[in-house]
Amino acid sequence: MIDLYAWPTPNGRKAFLMLEETGLPYTLHPVDIRAGDQFDPEFLRINPNNKIPAIVDHDGPGGRPLALFESGAILIYLAEKTGQFLPTEPGARYVTLQWLMFQMSGIGPMFGQLSHFRAYTKKKIAYCIDRYTKEATRLLRIIDRRLSDTPYLAGAEYTIADIATFPWLINNAKRGLTLHAYPHVSRWYDAVGARPAVQRGLNVLAEKRVQLERTPTDAERDVMFGHAQYQVR
Repeated sequence: MIDLYAWPTPNGRKAFLMLEETGLPYTLHPVDIRAGDQFDPEFLRINPNNKIPAIVDHDGPGGRPLALFESGAILIYLAEKTGQFLPTEPGARYVTLQWLMFQMSGIGPMFGQLSHFRAYTKKKIAYCIDRYTKEATRLLRIIDRRLSDTPYLAGAEYTIADIATFPWLINNAKRGLTLHAYPHVSRWYDAVGARPAVQRGLNVLAEKRVQLERTPTDAERDVMFGHAQYQVR
């Protein structure tokens, strides 16, 4: 059994999708990041970086419990545990990891900063919004070119690279972006979104998405971005 600690953010949804795709049994422990659950001492013992998602696999390597944080590491671990969504052939494996790292180092940080400066800051800074809009647009162009040649990011097969990237392309309206300008991304997005396991994953904690879509209160901003985030614990 796997204990999953998460919230329905893009990174949290990666874990939802992967666990639903693999069929591994799991118990969900919601971590409300606006309420400060990520600073709970019990959670910090699992992830000292106070971010979601994190897992504890009670049947880890050698039959011993294993705690893991960082969504990319979790996806690789679950793929190797189940033998799914990460090719074993070296060439295909490294192409998959390449596109996974592209999401981790590019799509996630840049789209996250764009969301932050467009939707979460009280003071709108034109320079920041312009910078991250341009970078997000550049990244979408790269994905669109890639998907003009292949059905999925790593090639012919659906992999953890797709699972990692898909949640970051949801709700682009709040980022001022649209997928209509990227026909190959749109085709891929519809194909991934139609998968039954993806639909199930998107329904996990779906009722809590309302909290993430509304403008945060000052207290919630402090928890996520201010003093509470940087307090010594």
